[in-house]
Amino acid sequence: MPALADLTPMQAFAAIPLAAICCDQTFATEEAEVIRQQLLSRAAYRAMEPYAFGMLISGLLKRLREESWQELIAAAVPQLNLDQQETAFALVCQLIHCDRKVAAVEQEFLLALADLMSLEPSRTRQILEVCEVMHRDCL
Repeated sequence: MPALADLTPMQAFAAIPLAAICCDQTFATEEAEVIRQQLLSRAAYRAMEPYAFGMLISGLLKRLREESWQELIAAAVPQLNLDQQETAFALVCQLIHCDRKVAAVEQEFLLALADLMSLEPSRTRQILEVCEVMHRDCL
């Protein structure tokens, strides 16, 4: 795995949601399923051999243990263009809300990520609101 500053866009895109689900020190089953499904639904990850995909995730998890989630996302965000940032932010929102429990550290993660991204604040609020609505237990 290259140094954090040398992340490829593919590594950076995967690093952001992975950092999100690890920031609260828990790894819920729902989160693991969603991140795997969401990454593998994208052509770049789907084209990887399963071993290579596993190594990508393992390498990012290793970096997460060595560095803070704050350092990882700070290195990852600049590697992504605006569309990739927007999709990564939406994916993070989905992951954080999928277990219907948003911890304080997860809220901190969302705010830190939104601050690092080039997205308009109104756009990040819109994405957050949609994810909250989609994942509320209303029945």
